[in-house]
Amino acid sequence: MRLKKPNFWDYKKPNLLSYLLLPLTFPFIINNFLLSLRKKNEKYKKIKTICVGNIYVGGTAKTPLTIKINNILNNLNIKTATVKKYYPNQIDEQNLLKKKTNFYCAHNRKIALNLAIQDNYKVAIFDDGLQDSSINYDLSIVCFNSAKWIGNGFLIPSGPLREKLQSLSKYDVVFFNGNKEDISSLKIIIKKFNKDIKIFETHYSPINSDKFDKNDKYLIFSGIGNPDIFKKTLTENKLNIVKEIKFPDHYNYTKNDIDKIKILAKNSNAKILTTEKDYIKIDSKDRHSINFFEIELFIKDEDKLIDLLKLNI
Repeated sequence: MRLKKPNFWDYKKPNLLSYLLLPLTFPFIINNFLLSLRKKNEKYKKIKTICVGNIYVGGTAKTPLTIKINNILNNLNIKTATVKKYYPNQIDEQNLLKKKTNFYCAHNRKIALNLAIQDNYKVAIFDDGLQDSSINYDLSIVCFNSAKWIGNGFLIPSGPLREKLQSLSKYDVVFFNGNKEDISSLKIIIKKFNKDIKIFETHYSPINSDKFDKNDKYLIFSGIGNPDIFKKTLTENKLNIVKEIKFPDHYNYTKNDIDKIKILAKNSNAKILTTEKDYIKIDSKDRHSINFFEIELFIKDEDKLIDLLKLNI
């Protein structure tokens, strides 16, 4: 079982606990400094590489964006694969990528990439891996959640950041995912660190909302990085949520968990709804009476993104 992300990470200002944990951030500071000194490897000649990652831990929509960019490139008739390093606690994302893309996964990203090269793919999109200095990406994308932004601004474990905001100077693109929040002030901050960086906005657009009766009651549950967006997307689509259950990101559900959820739903006279990412983690024989809300990532100014992709691949 994974621990939930502590609430104080997303406070607008650091609290006492954040400051007490500051000495434990030194390994990240040292590691990031050493990475900055490393000479970049040559870019791959046989394949173009795009990395969709983050510097804020969890809930930034990098997997949906990876799938979205994969679909865009395939629609342009560019043979595209997705790549992810194997982590046993990220089976949900791996299964989602396997379901929706031509997916390669290995304990080492370079091994997975070489498999894609052998199969003559022209572009490989990495879900995560910005901090992997062994690969010099043709295009590097940093994802943020519009509402969470950088949390309290501190590095792990004092805060939610893998790298400080200054690291944006070495990346090409920033994506903000949210519910159409005003991010004009955040754009100004980002441009101070990298005046040439491209900034895009996304939000979730439901695909199967007509499937659900707005007169029904719903119990929702999720084990994702940012469950608040899931709930907000449902409420914006006028679904009546009577109970919400949050699990840690990448949580692996047991039969006992699902049985408890079903009992709570029955007691509340509610139907059960979750995310697609969570649904695929549930054993098929336990999925009865559970539905998932299917969503697609909508990119504002998608045409500009297509032009940028064409320029870099």
